[in-house]
Amino acid sequence: MAAFGCSNKKHELADVIRYNESKGIATLDPAFASNLPTIWPTVQLFNGLVQLNDSLNVEPSIAKSWDISPDKTLYTFHLRNDVAFHDDPAFPKGIGRKVVAADFAYSFSRILDNDVASPGRWIFSGLDTTFHTKGFFAVNDSTFQVKIKTPAPFFLGMLAMPLTYVVPKEAVDRYKEDFRKHPVGTGPFMFKMWREGEMLVLVKNPKYFEFDSKGQRLPYLKAINVTFITDKYSEFMEFIRGNLDFISGINQSTKDEIITNSGKLNPKYGDRIKMLTSPYLNTEYLGITQNLPKNHPLMNPLVRKAIAIGFDRQKMLKYLRKNMALAAESGMIPQSIPDYTPNGKPYTYNPTLAAELLRKAGYPNGKGIAPIKLTSTEDYADLLEFVQHDLSAIGIAIEIDIVPGPSFRQQMASGKLQFFRGSWIADYPDPENYMALFYSNNESPNGPNYTRFKSQEFDQLYLESFFESSGNRSKIFGKMNQLLAEQTPAIPLYFDKAVRFVKKKIVGLEPNPMNYLYLKKAYKTDDSSSL
Repeated sequence: MAAFGCSNKKHELADVIRYNESKGIATLDPAFASNLPTIWPTVQLFNGLVQLNDSLNVEPSIAKSWDISPDKTLYTFHLRNDVAFHDDPAFPKGIGRKVVAADFAYSFSRILDNDVASPGRWIFSGLDTTFHTKGFFAVNDSTFQVKIKTPAPFFLGMLAMPLTYVVPKEAVDRYKEDFRKHPVGTGPFMFKMWREGEMLVLVKNPKYFEFDSKGQRLPYLKAINVTFITDKYSEFMEFIRGNLDFISGINQSTKDEIITNSGKLNPKYGDRIKMLTSPYLNTEYLGITQNLPKNHPLMNPLVRKAIAIGFDRQKMLKYLRKNMALAAESGMIPQSIPDYTPNGKPYTYNPTLAAELLRKAGYPNGKGIAPIKLTSTEDYADLLEFVQHDLSAIGIAIEIDIVPGPSFRQQMASGKLQFFRGSWIADYPDPENYMALFYSNNESPNGPNYTRFKSQEFDQLYLESFFESSGNRSKIFGKMNQLLAEQTPAIPLYFDKAVRFVKKKIVGLEPNPMNYLYLKKAYKTDDSSSL
């Protein structure tokens, strides 16, 4: 077993990290890694051209470097020559071969293949298909080029998404549909076994290409063990009993047990557990469909703005989320996202102004406004009840409608919900990803514009942001944010936090704003406090 030096002490590395995935895992194929339960094992098994660090900056991965043309549309990636696919029977003699540029051309083509039906197809919607017919090209084994139609400052970040990770054609051809449960990648861990709904085991890749700052090959761990307990309370008890090494997120059934009212770890667990938090690029919001009849009160921007400032986000988060989130008083874009500085807080609680806006809209004290149906899933019922209570004080009656998740998502996508609770987790760390929710060409089901908001001025600013440098882009996003505050097609609630409860002896499990799970640098020690 390997050793790791730290503070003049050597700590033996533990064999395994164990975690639970209560929502289950549908596939281990990166072409379908569009949600966190799938992304977490995917980043252990595979790599892409580039990767994000914990500060959300793009760093090299299989591409050791890259060049961008002066017009910012052609990306030339220079690949490492020491990256190999995992050993697998799909290869001659079962030995994984070196990754070459043609593997990325194949993997990108696979995402675009209608028969594959990957949810990542949209990532490549901006490719310049006049460039070698697809928009990408393997120049030689170590050089890969991608060309986009117009500049996109966020494009490198998109290429860090697990959906774009490289896969070998030999393994896909061999396993076909079963590639989802027999993945072959390049990552720090390799697939060992998967009994669906019971257990997933990944083991150390002894040929992984990344090393730590001291020259030791990653990963430190020998294996990862994933269980699939569906009940969150049972998961929590397994963690407390020591059968899991960490749990992620805060569940309603256990939050009062593990977190104090001030949002700190319950002192009774302080000797064996640490609570780690990070900003999380997840915005919770209330959406208002913009295709309602013209005489509907929600079609009046003054009414929408009154609702937006008619409830107290700070109090809501204090009592219902124990301050484990940040009130979204500045808008839809999280304050922790790079290259963006909020300009003001247009959604600050102000019941006096809300009442005045209702009067100006022709609905004094809410008279003339029939009860408004607000739809969500059960997980957010307590938040909706809080909003309902506060809005009743200014004369707006809210009728809460709780529906199952699949039905809710279908109705939201088809525009059948007049007022709904939504959330947006960033696909890549750029403000544009949040503004895409209001670009008219992204109207659902073709994109994430679930409110069906349309504004020529907004669309123009959105497209301008593609061509501007960092400072000017922030100003453009500020103008877009101001326009959204005036029209209020969506009402931001809060910016989430990523939270992990980790055994004290475990190092390297700090969360990040994308809430990805990176285990290649994780290890266990008997005295992590000395690190």
